[in-house]
Amino acid sequence: MKFTQLGLNDHILRAIKEQGYTEPTPIQAKAIPLVLEGKDVLAGAQTGTGKTAGFTLPILQLLSKKPKPQGKRKVQVLVLTPTRELAAQVAESVRTYGKYLPFKSMVIFGGVSINPQIHTLKQGVDLVIGTPGRILDLMNQRALDLRDVEHFILDEADRMLDMGFINDIKKILKVLPQRRQNLLFSATFSKEIKILADGLLNSPVLIEVARNETSGQVEQIVYPVDKGRKRELLTQLITEEKWTQVLVFTRTKHMANRLAEQLDKDGITSAAIHGNKSQNARTKALSQFKDGKVRVLVATDIAARGIDIDQLAHVVNYELPNVPEDYVHRIGRTGRAGNTGQAISLVCVDEHEYLRNIEALIRKRVPQVQIKGFLPDPSIKAEKINQGGGRGRRGGGGGNRGGNGGGNGGGGNRNNSRGGRSNAQRKNGESATGKPNRKPRARASHRD
Repeated sequence: MKFTQLGLNDHILRAIKEQGYTEPTPIQAKAIPLVLEGKDVLAGAQTGTGKTAGFTLPILQLLSKKPKPQGKRKVQVLVLTPTRELAAQVAESVRTYGKYLPFKSMVIFGGVSINPQIHTLKQGVDLVIGTPGRILDLMNQRALDLRDVEHFILDEADRMLDMGFINDIKKILKVLPQRRQNLLFSATFSKEIKILADGLLNSPVLIEVARNETSGQVEQIVYPVDKGRKRELLTQLITEEKWTQVLVFTRTKHMANRLAEQLDKDGITSAAIHGNKSQNARTKALSQFKDGKVRVLVATDIAARGIDIDQLAHVVNYELPNVPEDYVHRIGRTGRAGNTGQAISLVCVDEHEYLRNIEALIRKRVPQVQIKGFLPDPSIKAEKINQGGGRGRRGGGGGNRGGNGGGNGGGGNRNNSRGGRSNAQRKNGESATGKPNRKPRARASHRD
């Protein structure tokens, strides 16, 4: 199948051709016709399969068929994403494929001044892509009117739930028109996702492409190694294999900073990206990494959502994630757009349980290769991993988790009834109700 067969207009096809694409990916081939028909869609596809274009292309087509609005532009499309980086990626997709169309779009997230966003909204926009926290800030300040939204897209819905944004999503949904098209895209499906979909979507069409699976374009390898020698092994791999661009994942922000500093001392240019970094610092680090000025980007799971580099050849799990689905998202940063990639995990004895959980999720064993000189010491016993105040496993029903790294089952929802805050809310400077921690005024919020 070709893009020319999907019912997209010449302006969109021209933009697609300029990007070098002629054939849609499986998720695009399935989703685009359904979206064009106006149906609600629940789509599950692994990251790196082109799911962003799977909704941006048909939404642009639908907008192009509507009569030109009279007077000030009104927000007709709202796309919610869990992170700033992913919001920026979606916004870039809209700009890329809509470059020959007369629509105005904008991206909204925290960590930057709110005043320019208010100014742009006053001028009128057709499409808004943003993170829940700043969207709510602008709604509370009456700067963002969503009463005319006709198309609502929830992207990376699994991460939304994992970050505790479910209450923010519900507040935003309350102000949207009852009659609208809803699209829910997620790299992984869970029971919580299906519960959310039941309350959001109207007779949706279900699309599943490689649910909870890893891309066949990615070679996965586990290198067993003692915890204290991981950095030494990583340095050796990067140096001897002459890797020029490597995305490295850690579980905590502290480790991301520490590892980036250590690699710099080893003569490997590195930068860290995580939620405590300012938006300008995150943008700069990502730009330098893409441009080749920085050889290694060390990232946490939340900050890495939205990193989209077609030619990225190597992803390293310096620390395995405690949430198995995060492994799928991590290694999906490589092997994108039909390219091949390599995902390497440095696994110590403490992480054996995490590895078993990951293999159960992806339904395959990851090959283990022992490197001479780095064989694990069999006398070292497994110790409980300190999550460093990070996210715990998913709580029941996808609700907000407790402040000490979350919890299992219903305990995570305690914040909602007692005014506590989830980790995602605390990091982004918001209360348990999703409201700013200060009186609304035209100042920057620290929320996403």
